[in-house]
Order: sequence, then C-alpha cells, then structure tokens
Amino acid sequence: MRKSQIFKKTIIFIICVLLAILSLFPFVIMIVNSTRSTYEIQQHAVSLIPSGYFMNNLKILTGKSFNPAVGFGNSAIVSVCSTVLATYFSTLTAYGLVVYDWKLKNAFFSFIMAVMMIPAQITMIGFYQMVYKIHMTNHLTLLFLPAIASPSIVFFMRQYMKPALSLEIVQSARIDGAREFYIFNRIALPIMKPAIATQAIFCFVNSWNNLFTPLVLITKQEKYTLPIMISLLRGDIYKTEYGAVYLGLTLTAAPLIIVYLMLSKYIIAGVALGSVKG
Repeated sequence: MRKSQIFKKTIIFIICVLLAILSLFPFVIMIVNSTRSTYEIQQHAVSLIPSGYFMNNLKILTGKSFNPAVGFGNSAIVSVCSTVLATYFSTLTAYGLVVYDWKLKNAFFSFIMAVMMIPAQITMIGFYQMVYKIHMTNHLTLLFLPAIASPSIVFFMRQYMKPALSLEIVQSARIDGAREFYIFNRIALPIMKPAIATQAIFCFVNSWNNLFTPLVLITKQEKYTLPIMISLLRGDIYKTEYGAVYLGLTLTAAPLIIVYLMLSKYIIAGVALGSVKG
C-alpha cells in the first residue's frame, strides 16, 4: 500500500513538473529571442541560448514609434484604475446583494448575470458612438471608467461573501452606531481580502492586455497603451525586426509577472475558498 502511494505521488510530481515546464517554456523563449537578431530567429525560432543583440534590439525598438515610458505610463494608469474601480465597486455591489433584503434583489442579480453573457464586442459600436458624440475618444478615462460595472467580479464576490460575512457582525456594528460605509470599509473589505486580491490580479492582467478597446477609442500616439504599440511593431513592408518585437513583448509581460509574483499566494486560496463556499 505504501509503495503504491509513493508511486502515485511520484507520478503526480512528474506531471506537475512537466506542466510547469510547458507553462514557463513560452516565456523563456520570448525572453531569449529578445536577445537574438532577426536572422537568428528566422534560422532557429526555438533556442534556449541567449545572444548578444539585446541592446541592438532596444535601439531598433525605441527608434520606431515605440516609447516604453509612455506606453508603461498609459497602461499603468488604465490598469491600476480599472482594477481599483472594478474590485471596490463590485465588492460594494455584492455587499448590497448579500446584506440588504429588498424585493427586487434576485431580479437585480439575474439582470447582472444576463449582462455578463453579452460579449463586449456587440456593445462596442454603440459605446464608440456615445464616446464620439461627447468628444472623449482620446481620453484614457473612458478606458477604465466602464470597469465600475463588472458583472463577473460581482458574481464572484457575492458567492464568496455569502458564507464569509456574518450578518450578526453587521447588525452588532449597526447597534453600536457604525454607519454603513464604515461597516463596509472596516469590516467587510478585510474579510474579502483574499477574494479581492484574486480578482485584482485577473482584472489587472485583462486590462493590461486589452487591445480591442484602446485600439477603437485611441488615435493619438501619446495616448497609446503598450498593447497598441506592440501591435504596431510590424516594421516596413520588406522586413520585420522580430528581435525588437520579442523585446517589446517581454517589456509588456514583465509587469504582469511582477504583479503575479507579489500576489500569487492569494490566487489558490481565493479561488479555492470562493469555489468551495459558492
């Protein structure tokens, strides 16, 4: 019996190692290719040996319309603001659905779920027409303000909050004279910290990688986000500098890796607890 358990654990360990290697392999290739020349990449697309063309690729990258400082700044503003607005107001909405008892609560939650089923591409035409009429097509504000309404995060927060937040604690705080926003900010939010951290990671990654919405709304070069700049790294019609493209992709992925490493301990705990409690 003990030998069979050791064998099973060994198999599971080997599978986990293989999956980890497969997950990390594209990132390693991307980083290595950012140090190689276009000729080397065209000859051998897959290589684990770095080359010495990193500075040359950086010169080519910054010599185009790619401005890393501007792209990082714009992407950081949009991603951070989207993450803060989405997590805070979604948690506030879930708090209202869990704590308060009102007639249309279930109907309101069903409406939120119905909105979640509508693809964003369908509503983009009407959204663009509205933004164009109010002359806000080149404002970063319109890239993160819609994040206030995030049905998927509301659903996750509600499922997590229902068993995690005790209504007796809320009632006790009210009896002691605490106001509603004080109860939410000082009692509900700390309890929701694992769920908030988990959704913050997902929201930040989605906002940072978002290309469709900025590509529709932004036309001024000084307002470009990193995904737009990466999409424009095509070179001229005769040659594409693949080394510079891979370097741009590496610079784009670096903040995501840093954010993940900082908050990774919350992912498993938050997702697991949310799924079990839901």
